[in-house]
Amino acid sequence: MTQRADTDNYRELFLADVPMMDMRAPTEFSRGAFPSATSLPLMSDDERAAVGTCYKKEGQAAAIALGHQIVSGELKEQRLAAWQEFAKDNPAGYLYCFRGGLRSQTVQAWLREAGVDYPLIKGGYKAMRRFLIEEFERNLKAAEIVLIGGKTGTGKTRVVSVVPGSIDLEGLAVHRGSTFGQLLEPQPAQIDFENTLSIALMKRLAEGSDRIYLEDEGRLIGRISLPPVLIERMKQAPLVLVEESVASRVQVVLEDYVLDLGERFEKRHGEDGPAMHREKLLGDLAKITKRLGGERQQAVAAMIEQAFEEQQSSGDLELHRRWIETLLCSYYDPMYEYQLSRRAGEVLFRGTRSEVIAWAQQ
Repeated sequence: MTQRADTDNYRELFLADVPMMDMRAPTEFSRGAFPSATSLPLMSDDERAAVGTCYKKEGQAAAIALGHQIVSGELKEQRLAAWQEFAKDNPAGYLYCFRGGLRSQTVQAWLREAGVDYPLIKGGYKAMRRFLIEEFERNLKAAEIVLIGGKTGTGKTRVVSVVPGSIDLEGLAVHRGSTFGQLLEPQPAQIDFENTLSIALMKRLAEGSDRIYLEDEGRLIGRISLPPVLIERMKQAPLVLVEESVASRVQVVLEDYVLDLGERFEKRHGEDGPAMHREKLLGDLAKITKRLGGERQQAVAAMIEQAFEEQQSSGDLELHRRWIETLLCSYYDPMYEYQLSRRAGEVLFRGTRSEVIAWAQQ
């Protein structure tokens, strides 16, 4: 069998979702990694800290010796077995550390001693991260960005999910974008989001999609910040506007924030789910008290309470529709109209969800 060479072809790695074995410590991995990477560290956080301290006090040779002393015996065998298992399950994969230096070379040598030739990624995490940042800026210049806009509840994300050449920013950020948009799953680390976004854009362009559709978003999606270069492009980008009736929009919000989110809470928390779901919505509502006004916030909160009681007793959802419509018409719509008036981009098309999808697919 031909031995595979080490690589610095980062584009090919990301376009093909090549499996990667990350040798860095768990804390390093949690701060930022890549979608196809698996954390299988050479050293734990505490072990790495001890070696780092030794390096500062006694130099590189002493630090390397300490590292070999710490990761030895049964501990070394356990970690070596995990690396071998990964190599067996992912024969086309690669390993890397922070700079493609000592840690990845050490693991590569230990695997070779065990009869496994496994290539490493030259330059490691640092070089790949720099490549993705620079590639994102290059690709953004090459792409024609078109925003899918529309009032809350028009189903913009539903459009993004089916239009060719689109990137679902909210999906990547694991958040629905609004004050109420936090899901049960945690959002990714900021760097993870940026890496995944860069790879998504690279893939769309590689597939031949010069026009890239993005949902019209603010600077933040939950706690995730959009890259400044993207925000600047979005300020000037042309728009496609999704327009739906109030009743249709109420239904979309009902499906996303009452039915779907309710199912997620019940699946995660069982019989405690409905109460936790209600408290989540009331907590989100409280965040906009200042902009909504205290009296109106209290009125909507009472409507939400009544809606959950009615849903639990009879299964009827009409009271949910009422508080949703109140928020849409008195809070979200005026805010959207203001934001749209400040958009510099040309409006290319406007229509219902199905009309926008048909237009974009032409």
